Amino acid sequence: VVRAWNHNHPTPRREAIVDSIRKITTGVSSLAVISGLGDNYVLAATTSISSRMNTDILTIPSPSSASELNGVDNLYYPPWMEGEWDVVQTLVNVSTPLGIKYLGGPNGIESIGRESITEAQTQLDKPVRFQLNYRKTKWGVAEDRLFNTRQRLDAFAGRSVVANVQYADVGVSNRQTLVNLGGTENDPLQTTMTRFKGPAAQKTFVVSHGIEKDNNTTNTNHWVGYELDRSIFALTNSNTAPPLTTDSELVWDITRIDDTSLKANLRLAGYLNAQSDTLYFDARQRAVSLQDYTLVYTKKQE
Repeated sequence: VVRAWNHNHPTPRREAIVDSIRKITTGVSSLAVISGLGDNYVLAATTSISSRMNTDILTIPSPSSASELNGVDNLYYPPWMEGEWDVVQTLVNVSTPLGIKYLGGPNGIESIGRESITEAQTQLDKPVRFQLNYRKTKWGVAEDRLFNTRQRLDAFAGRSVVANVQYADVGVSNRQTLVNLGGTENDPLQTTMTRFKGPAAQKTFVVSHGIEKDNNTTNTNHWVGYELDRSIFALTNSNTAPPLTTDSELVWDITRIDDTSLKANLRLAGYLNAQSDTLYFDARQRAVSLQDYTLVYTKKQE
């Protein structure tokens, strides 16, 4: 991060931002970065969410459609995920379905793409440990994004890189509406603003989310869902590089073993963005990077 933010660093300005993200968030954001509305099922009817775990060709999900949850919208997890968990996450596969050049930052520079994939491959089979928290709300169990964002970023960076994380109000998920409808000041929102200890900040929005239709019951021990996030990353010093916008899809397949343990698979798909990437139209809305993880959750004892 320090190297990328150094004014004397020789990389072009926009590649410097890509390099900054990669150094901060390797293993958290997609390699493409190198890095909603309602729980209605919004993917094509012929494509299940779980099938997205097993194919190399993914197309970016459409934005979620409006719902009755306007103002309190979020991705809601099954009741048995409530609480704080010790998590071990391990990268087991990295692939570039469309080729290395699509990982080459905004200008599609192959040397940057090769560096990104090489760095990611060095993390294969290396377990990363952190904690995650999920909060019970009036509308379901939601991810504690303030706690979890810091935990993931610090863990994958291997050091403390996050200064603070705050929620930001947006129309579909905001504090005033949530409280007016019976929620609390501590209930999670969708949108976060992360400020790093270096001169950088990142705002992350939920563009789309959904759950597998078979999971709309409370007595199942298996849950499949996805979330498409859009992040805007910017340097906050005197560097004049414009902000970088990235899109990442997270696909979760989580199984409850018992009251204190879960196992899961996570697929992280990276997409190019029209505002940032010269190869956006060549990619045709297909994922340019795929990272597959296994996770083991152990419930923290109260």
